Amino acid sequence: MPAYVIFMREKVIDPKEMENYVKKAASGFAGHPVKVLASHTKFEVIEGPAVESVIILEFPAMADAKAWYNSPAYNEALQHRLKGGQYRCVMVEGV
Repeated sequence: MPAYVIFMREKVIDPKEMENYVKKAASGFAGHPVKVLASHTKFEVIEGPAVESVIILEFPAMADAKAWYNSPAYNEALQHRLKGGQYRCVMVEGV
């Protein structure tokens, strides 16, 4: 079953850290079967608190999503995201 990772950025705290995150996050995809379904495109919040942007990633399976998220390359980028912004992130298995 496919799996999806959904990022919702609530607020940028440190723009410089976010720049570093963007630069490093792209290289974190290398060797992982990821498909970007949405990335900072037009969206509308219809319930819940406002967010600044949304990213949706698709992986062949939950194990693939976890392998990417826990990979050394993404974890190097993740440190910058955690310093640079407030996010909600969900990993969900498809049907």
